Amino acid sequence: MADDITLAHHPAENRYELTVDGVLAGRVEYVEDDGVIDMQHTIVDPAFGGRGLGGRIVEYALTDARERGLRVVPTCSFISRFIDTHPDYQDLVTVGG
Repeated sequence: MADDITLAHHPAENRYELTVDGVLAGRVEYVEDDGVIDMQHTIVDPAFGGRGLGGRIVEYALTDARERGLRVVPTCSFISRFIDTHPDYQDLVTVGG
């Protein structure tokens, strides 16, 4: 049976969340100001590691930023590397906030 994976944006908490079977498995934490979103941390619970969940939540967060017309500061090294290997998101990147 496949895992039930849910992705959600929680703007009041400045984070995107990924749950697996109702359990919080990962998140992207950010600060947003004046049309710029500084994606600061990507965290995946080690119990859920090795399943590509970090990439899934980062893709979700970057897609949401694009849909909302935001520029992205990839402070998080995981997100920076993700963008480097997925050039279709490089147009979102800006320096500073």
